[in-house]
Amino acid sequence: MSGSGAPALTADGRGLRVAVVAASWHEAVMQGLVDGARRGLGTAGATGVVVVGVRGAFELPAAAARLAPGVDAVVALGVVIRGGTPHFEYVCAGATNGLTDVSVRTGVPVGFGLLTCDDEAQAMGRA
Repeated sequence: MSGSGAPALTADGRGLRVAVVAASWHEAVMQGLVDGARRGLGTAGATGVVVVGVRGAFELPAAAARLAPGVDAVVALGVVIRGGTPHFEYVCAGATNGLTDVSVRTGVPVGFGLLTCDDEAQAMGRA
């Protein structure tokens, strides 16, 4: 979601256990996303925050599914940058559908923080 038109929210996360699942590709972008998630969760009052790393965006749903039963919410973070093959569409669709499925099956909210960008500059601008 772009900043324009975003709702103003005051979140109350006191006492919540939250798992942040972070892909490892595009390290500088991911560091910004993880730092932002930690900041936001801290501001909301969440105290039981654990960050778990996975290899790439395609692995986010499996990790989220594994962690969901033990937490109040999952935040999934990753970056996929478009290349010259259909790989981008497959990875993005797989991660998106998988994360949606985890939330529906478990009843645990899954925050969707997967950046799907055309280039690294665009990803850095969103981190």
